[in-house]
Amino acid sequence: MKFALIVILITGSIYAYPQEAAKPRQSPLELTQAKYKNTYVKIVYGQPMMDGRDIFGGLVPYGQVWRTGANEATEMTATKDFYINGTLLKAGTYSIFTIPEKIKWTVIINKDVGLWGSYNYNEKLDVMRFEIPVVNTGEESHESFTIKFDQKNDKADLKMMWDHTQIVIPIRFSDD
Repeated sequence: MKFALIVILITGSIYAYPQEAAKPRQSPLELTQAKYKNTYVKIVYGQPMMDGRDIFGGLVPYGQVWRTGANEATEMTATKDFYINGTLLKAGTYSIFTIPEKIKWTVIINKDVGLWGSYNYNEKLDVMRFEIPVVNTGEESHESFTIKFDQKNDKADLKMMWDHTQIVIPIRFSDD
């Protein structure tokens, strides 16, 4: 009888655990991608929602390194070298961080990956940094933070949009 009770308790706790661990993310995981010939670039990021909050200068403070999304730091993987904002980026996987400001953002490509947020961001691992002007989208507002490629052949605009704010990063794929 005592053995049966122990088996029931153990079995019950095994079946109870996965139900607790299976809670959905508050900010879903999203993926955007672009492909040109043999070059494939994908970006994986957490997609937070506005939910009535003040975004830039509020939830996302100006002048501070931001994970560029929610949850884990945003990551970009490229199968071949390509140009981002006119500078060659070698194939590989990188984190994308940004420093939002009212009129411009600093975009940071960093070789440290697998980070939660930007808490352990290490500037010494930056591969490149560049500034991109902010575009106010006027009447158009994005409830969820969105990253997407707008591609035409070997060129693409990498767009990051949230609320009434957008930045556009030029991408050019190599013909190799």
